[in-house]
Amino acid sequence: MSAIEQLIGELSKLPGIGRKTATRLTYHLLKQPEDGVRRLAEAVRTLVERVRPCSVCGNLGETDPCPICADPRRDQTVVCVVEEASDIGAIERTGEFRGLYHVLGGHLSPLDGIGPDDLRVDALQGRLANGTTVREVIVATNPSMEGEVTATYVRGVVERPGVRVTRIALGLPVGGDLEYADSMTIAQALAARREMAT
Repeated sequence: MSAIEQLIGELSKLPGIGRKTATRLTYHLLKQPEDGVRRLAEAVRTLVERVRPCSVCGNLGETDPCPICADPRRDQTVVCVVEEASDIGAIERTGEFRGLYHVLGGHLSPLDGIGPDDLRVDALQGRLANGTTVREVIVATNPSMEGEVTATYVRGVVERPGVRVTRIALGLPVGGDLEYADSMTIAQALAARREMAT
């Protein structure tokens, strides 16, 4: 196999990158100055060498525990459960959440052979059982069929006296039009409704 075909094959394994895009990326790289391509290769190598999952929450970073788990200013009584480490960035960008996280490492998907043993559910149970002061677990899985199944499973696993289990509200995006929303989104928006401020 040629070097070009090898790179196209590897790039096409990335999420959202098909063979056509992988081919475009490969030929784009071949047109770039050699030092730029070497910097990219070095960045990928450094990523693989330095980044590890946090032993506490599963977040990806260069330190263990991660900066969020190590921050004493974070609210230790609230844990937000997410599917992937990349979800943490989306929540952190809001500036609204000051608790801790727990990364499951995916979602339940029996059709794909992904069951509870493939997720970091045991680690979550361990965090709740080790004399922690966790009072609330927020389940922030994606609003997909698999995400909902995973949320239901997590709720059943973590429910215990003194621990409140909540689910992030799902519904219409700001600036969205009801006319274009699907029925599931509208149903979730209605179910997650709240009192209007006066």
